Amino acid sequence: MNSPIFTGDGPALVIAPHPDDEVLGAGGTIARLADQGRAVHVAIVTRGRPPRFSPEQIHTVREEAAAAHAHLGISQTHWLDFPAAELAEYPHADLNGGLGALVRDLDPTLVLAPHPGDIHLDHQLCFLSTLVASRPHQARHPSVIAAYETLSETNWNAPYLTPAFVPNVFVDISATLDRKLEAFQLFASQVREAPHERSVESLRALATLRGATVHRSAAEGFVLVRYVV
Repeated sequence: MNSPIFTGDGPALVIAPHPDDEVLGAGGTIARLADQGRAVHVAIVTRGRPPRFSPEQIHTVREEAAAAHAHLGISQTHWLDFPAAELAEYPHADLNGGLGALVRDLDPTLVLAPHPGDIHLDHQLCFLSTLVASRPHQARHPSVIAAYETLSETNWNAPYLTPAFVPNVFVDISATLDRKLEAFQLFASQVREAPHERSVESLRALATLRGATVHRSAAEGFVLVRYVV
């Protein structure tokens, strides 16, 4: 991988508030890391619960996630099963504890988390808990933390009022963009028709834009949160 920030032998952990966030925000990077022999873990923080989500919907999304993750080469998926769209009503200390236990168990060197400026409160709270779980006063902690963007969440924040996503790290995904798009299509229940943000066309357009920023065919952008050498 071109950027030394994303190189290393230790496990990588991608924090996804909901199933498919990891593919939308970092699917191409996940595939690159996996192709290089890196163990990539994904933590799906929440799960749907009745009556907001039907048992059929919950089962479908889990099956889709399994297929998409296998396609990207993800080593293991960790379902934390906190309530989807209800994290604000759930004890935040429990979310800190759940992510903290996973970080201690996996000991990742790279952590990718949702951006704190995302419009979805679940994303904001997952970002905060990721930082709590990764505090450097611990004996072992991630050396690299970066935030990814999620179309349909990051792009709907309030300009100048919430943190803006201004990427300063770019990962060339020219060779893995198609895998990312294929993995997203495996989340069939989540795919929408263009010009919706959750469409294959929109994902490709964003990858093209991020790539053009650094003179590459396709890229994913990240905001570097911490890099310990």
